[in-house]
This record gives sequence, C-alpha cells and structure tokens, in this order.
Amino acid sequence: MKAVGFKTSLPVEAADSFIDFEIPAPEPSGHDLLVKIKAISVNPVDYKIRQNSAKDTVLDMPRIIGWDAAGIVEAAGGAVTLFKEGDEVYYAGDINKPGSNAEYQLIDERIAGNKPVKLNDAEAAAMPLTTLTAWETLFDRMRINEKDKGKTILIIGGAGGVGSIAIQIAKKIAGLQVIATASRPETVEWCKQQGADVVVNHKNLISEVRNTGFKYVDFIIDFADTSLYWDAMAELVKPQGHIASITGAATPVALNKLKGKSVSFSWESMFTRSTFQTTDMTEQHNILNKAAALFDNGTLKTTLNKTLHGLGASNLKEAHRLQESGKAIGKTVIVF
Repeated sequence: MKAVGFKTSLPVEAADSFIDFEIPAPEPSGHDLLVKIKAISVNPVDYKIRQNSAKDTVLDMPRIIGWDAAGIVEAAGGAVTLFKEGDEVYYAGDINKPGSNAEYQLIDERIAGNKPVKLNDAEAAAMPLTTLTAWETLFDRMRINEKDKGKTILIIGGAGGVGSIAIQIAKKIAGLQVIATASRPETVEWCKQQGADVVVNHKNLISEVRNTGFKYVDFIIDFADTSLYWDAMAELVKPQGHIASITGAATPVALNKLKGKSVSFSWESMFTRSTFQTTDMTEQHNILNKAAALFDNGTLKTTLNKTLHGLGASNLKEAHRLQESGKAIGKTVIVF
C-alpha cells in the first residue's frame, strides 16, 4: 500500500519533512478493522507529533501519522462485533498506532463509528477528532446536562477545528448561550455561522467579555493556550463554575486562583480512552454514532473548509503548513 510518513522531525518546508513510500497492507486481528481510507483530515496534533517525535534521530522505517479518516471496512478481526465488511466508517484513531496517512489502516472497532450517511467522505473525515474532543469536554469532563440549559459558555479559539464543532454542540445540543473568541473578520463570521451568540476578541479577553454585558460565565473551554489565558479564565469564570482545556501548559498553572470561587478544572485528551484501553473505550463508538445521527438530521454540520486531492507528501506538507500558520479556519481534508 502507499503511505506518507517521515524518518526525522524537520520543518515542514524541508524536502523530506514527508516522504512517499510503499509497505505491505496490515492484517486485522482481534477487534481490528482493516479500513480502505477514502479521506483524511489534519489537526494540530499532527504537526506537533511530526515536529517532536523524531528529533535528533533518524527512524529505520518512516512513521505514519494522521488521526482522522473516513473509509470502508475491507476485513475484520475475529473479535469484531460492531461492523462488517463493506461498512462505511469514520474515526480519529489511536495516537500509539500507525495513523491514517496511508491507503489502509487498522482501527479498533470500539473507537470507530458509522459514517454519517448524508456527509460525503471529505465532510465526514473532517469531523471525528474534533467532535470527540468537544463532546467529551462538554459532557464527560464538565458533565454539562439538562439542568445547565441557558447557562453561559466561553469558547476560546472558536474558529479552529475543535472550537467550530464545540460551538455547535454547546448551542444546539447542550442549549448553552455561547460566547466565542475570534479576531479576524473572516473568523468572526465563521463563529457566527457555527451558532455563536456573541463573538469577542481574545486579545483583551476580560474587557471584551465584560463589554458585552457578562461579568462572569458559567463554563470556559480553552482550545488555544492554557497558560496564556489562565488569569483571564480565573477572573471570568463564575463562582462554582468549571474550566476545561485541551492544550496543556508550558509552565505550571496557578490552580490556587480557582480556590476562592470553588471552581473546577478538567483536562481533556481524546486519546485517553484508546491509550489506556479504558473500560468505557466503546463510548467513543457511541459518541461517533450519536454525532452521525445529528449530522444526518441537520442538527450539526461539517466544519470542512478546505479540500486537497490525492494522498502524497506534497499535500500533507500543504495541510501541515496551513495548520502551523495558525490561520486555519475549520478543517482541512485530503481526499484520496
């Protein structure tokens, strides 16, 4: 099968930052599905892994990354019960296994979902990682439920891949009043299209939020930079509120700033369930199927914004270059 990978961590402009190569297609066993991939999308985790996982070394075999795909099940392992050959699937994958930048991939059935019928391959491939991340943040980490309808949420990084679908889920599923951050005319408009009630500039976050009439907000999710926005989040969150983040922190954050308000804080990593083979690992299968129904009935919409055509090093470079620029709006997809 054809695949695209890298042997060493290089700047995306370097000739060998990605290389095309051929390897035998893998064979499924256990809970594995062998998927013939039709489309993939690129997320910030992709370029971060490319930049950092093979520093100061040259791998014997190129590493295949990529954590979003849509495709067709060609074969299944002996323990598979959720799918059969010919099923169309979409999924975000496992960070510790070979990724989706290839013609074929093995994926555990418990973290794959049935592809939304009304989305094409590109539209579907755009959605798994960001949808899982947003869904888990809102409902598994922050435990938002029916009693929270009408409360306020601030989403920092509203026009990015996760922010875009988080706005939709927070507004249309959780019934929250959504404040999103964006700073350019095109990103402000994008956030409004996703359903944000209010869009504010992240550069003066406290004053921007308060100038719209909100002294405090019930929930805050950071999809941009935990350390950079920590003080602003601690100030803006309502007493007994909840903050969550997916971005990590380069330096320790001062949790004691949340103590006086009795504020909760949660990290979210979409890869936790697959990495640790948690007992509720199949919940990602369930979430993706719930989301598929919501895409099919029009409640949620794809956040696909740019499509490239053809599996190859040049297109992976272009997609990574766009992600690294910090200017990406919604999702970038490569159709094979």
